[in-house]
Amino acid sequence: NPEKISEANVYIQVLDVNDHAPEFPKYYETFVCENAVSGQLIQSISAVDQDDSAEGHHFYFSLAQEATNNSHFIVKDNKGS
Repeated sequence: NPEKISEANVYIQVLDVNDHAPEFPKYYETFVCENAVSGQLIQSISAVDQDDSAEGHHFYFSLAQEATNNSHFIVKDNKGS
């Protein structure tokens, strides 16, 4: 139903001092159904880094400071799983 469609932009700031910035391994496009319940997992994302060392990197994602009071979105670390 086109009358029930809305969009939300999510901006991601990447902080990296290596030669290659982390990047997403694929294009993510996320849709949320109107019957989604509070707390339901909507999208999982990951990042890759060409500078990846033998030990590997752990990426941290967070909401922008101005979005931290927005109860519509949360970021949860899945500890690499």
